[in-house]
Amino acid sequence: MNRQILLGYFYAGAGAALFSTKAIFIKLAYMDKVDAALMLALRMASALPFFIAAVAYGLWKANKHATPLPPRRVWIGAIAVGFLGYYLSALLDFEGLVYISAQLERLVLFTYPVMVMVIGWAFFNGRVSWKGALGAAITYAGLLVVFLKALPEGGHNTIVGTALVLGCALTFACYQLFAKRFIGVMGTMLFTGVALSSSAFACIAHYVVVSGGFDFSATTRFYGLAAGCGFFATVLPSFLVNAGLSRVSAQATSMIASISPLITISLAVWILGEKFTLVDAIGAALVILGILVFAASDNKSATERKELLAGEIEPA
Repeated sequence: MNRQILLGYFYAGAGAALFSTKAIFIKLAYMDKVDAALMLALRMASALPFFIAAVAYGLWKANKHATPLPPRRVWIGAIAVGFLGYYLSALLDFEGLVYISAQLERLVLFTYPVMVMVIGWAFFNGRVSWKGALGAAITYAGLLVVFLKALPEGGHNTIVGTALVLGCALTFACYQLFAKRFIGVMGTMLFTGVALSSSAFACIAHYVVVSGGFDFSATTRFYGLAAGCGFFATVLPSFLVNAGLSRVSAQATSMIASISPLITISLAVWILGEKFTLVDAIGAALVILGILVFAASDNKSATERKELLAGEIEPA
């Protein structure tokens, strides 16, 4: 197998593993203060210096090699994609975690690979095989099992939280598909810096607008968890996942994320003390099985991957 493809798998897997810790950081912080907008703003504020540094490095590298900078429309597109994937998507996720457990959140969010497949088929000339359709059916069957198990206890909160996180999954699926064309033009470092810097400013502005200013009454532990979420569950995995996307398909990248629910579930039981029943195990197993079946449908040729990366495949 090509070395770059193997590296792509490794980067995508490491990024997925780190992203899976996000819900744990958030739930721990919510034990001190339940404020999704503040937690999101602090998370992105702590990550912002790294993303600005990435932009500076990308510009320095382009200047050093006398590489022409991308046209204005590409910069605007990268900002818009970042806004979609790390402001709107993240806001829906953080709000959803107010209402549901870390385990259910991760399983709901984990449906985004299926959404990548469907949106890719509808707008990016992607293909849906019978294995892909079967994988989608198994995935959502498993999610339904976990949802129905949580519904009697959580009631309205379970419905609201699940709906919010489904919205997060949908917007993140769109982000993954749109991001590839900009990564191909700008490079991983510059795109990541631009996309996430713009989303960080949006998250901070959102909190200031809705609250009228920063609230400094939270505990030191809350701020520490927000900073940890910013670096370990945002900065590192963002660069790793985008590095993976620059080497393998969006479907392959999302497929490798099958490790993330297992990590989140294990940490939620161990650190948060969440219950994990036989029904939860069956539902989680079905979700993961569905994604693995879906993975078998990722049969893009090397030529198709190269064209998608270069942005040559336009929406249908």
